[in-house]
Amino acid sequence: MKTIENVDVREIRRKLGLNQSQFWSKIGVTQSGGSRYESGRNVPRPVQALLRLVHIEQIDLNKIRKDDFEVIEYLRAHKSEMFKNLKKEAKAKKKEK
Repeated sequence: MKTIENVDVREIRRKLGLNQSQFWSKIGVTQSGGSRYESGRNVPRPVQALLRLVHIEQIDLNKIRKDDFEVIEYLRAHKSEMFKNLKKEAKAKKKEK
């Protein structure tokens, strides 16, 4: 059984009382794919992140809006620029003191 962040995926599924199909379909993984992960195949990082969000943090992916994705993409595209601006502002405030 593969683990994510030292947590047994199969154990999480069993504690939630879900069969493989119910558990894995919530994050877009087929039952057979989920079975392979539970049997020892490495779980890719994006799948690990989805497992954490959906089954541990109880976030309903159906409630995430398109606007949320657009904000995330904007932040990714402009993060280096934003960090530079924040550093400049911090230095300016430090000099004022």
